[in-house]
Amino acid sequence: MQVTIAPALADVSPDAWNALIGESFPFLEHRFLSALETSGSVGWEAGWEPRHVLVWDEARLVGACPLYLKTNSNGEYIFDWGWADAYQRNGLRYYPKLTSAIPFTPATGPKLLCHPDADRTEVVPLLLETMRQQTQRQASSLHFLFIPPEEIPEYEAAGLMIRHSYQFHWKNRGYADFDAFLKALKQKRGKEIRRERRQVQEQEVVIERLTGDAIQPELSSIFYEFYLSTIDRKWAAPYLTPRFFETVFSTMREHLLLVLASCNGEPVAGAINYRKGDCLYGRYWGCLEDFRSLHFEVCYYQAIEYAIEQGIRLFEAGAQGPHKIQRGFLPELTYSAHWIEHPQFRAAIGRFLQEERQGIEAGFQDVEASLPYRAVPSNGS
Repeated sequence: MQVTIAPALADVSPDAWNALIGESFPFLEHRFLSALETSGSVGWEAGWEPRHVLVWDEARLVGACPLYLKTNSNGEYIFDWGWADAYQRNGLRYYPKLTSAIPFTPATGPKLLCHPDADRTEVVPLLLETMRQQTQRQASSLHFLFIPPEEIPEYEAAGLMIRHSYQFHWKNRGYADFDAFLKALKQKRGKEIRRERRQVQEQEVVIERLTGDAIQPELSSIFYEFYLSTIDRKWAAPYLTPRFFETVFSTMREHLLLVLASCNGEPVAGAINYRKGDCLYGRYWGCLEDFRSLHFEVCYYQAIEYAIEQGIRLFEAGAQGPHKIQRGFLPELTYSAHWIEHPQFRAAIGRFLQEERQGIEAGFQDVEASLPYRAVPSNGS
């Protein structure tokens, strides 16, 4: 087997790449990652320079890892600003670093990709060893963000440290309809959600769910405007370009669920969700006017209702948001893996990760009393 580095996903056959990625994670699709690159949303200026690692068995692609040379920590959602600051205070450079992640996308999915007909015990160690060697040559560290639990032993076997974080996810327990979901909640919580949904109706806001061919090209500019409205409110940087929205609205319509809110015939708010297999991922939301409870309706309740109707197992609604608990989401551990090249910093960060993990465990125990369900679901339900 041989290993090559691709500075652009356009250099890789879409069919060969997509044969590695599985059935439930849309953000690994060749057209999604390519849209980020061709739209200028990632690249040298953005601090996300592609360095995708490819493993070949003669002419057949058998393994890959989406990888970026990073000159900042923007758009990662696993925060290491403190690590970078500590390096600087000690006269060391933290950037550049190597990061395997889906840019600007805090969703859990595989990073160590292997063709189903290939030997994973050969492909994955070769991927990891190649990236370790790259780190030694040109970076301070190597990071894999939002990794699935089943990949953890492979990182640990290669000497990487595992970091715990958390998000709030909604899981389908076989609900017949949205009302059945509400009945599974404590009475107070179900009553509050019904009140919030009524508030949206009373404001004469019309909600549409758009999928497939119903997603027309002109919608990309409307949803980009929604995206910018949120960016402006949070004083953040608009990582994504209009061309990115145009591209995915054209090439990935079968994976999109758009929730569009209108008032008096004019679009006022919307949310973009991606679906693949039995998983749904909430991504971008924006609102041009203030309406009571509209955020909850557009971002959560419409997507949950859709997930129930479609038999979707998991809905990840994005990063942060303890307010999601009261709307049926439960805290879920998320994971990342890290290799720090500097021995002393590797030991110090290892101690920090252990302390951080203990803090998260304590936080999970504290939140038990506020869980919204009548009977707490098991972790696998």
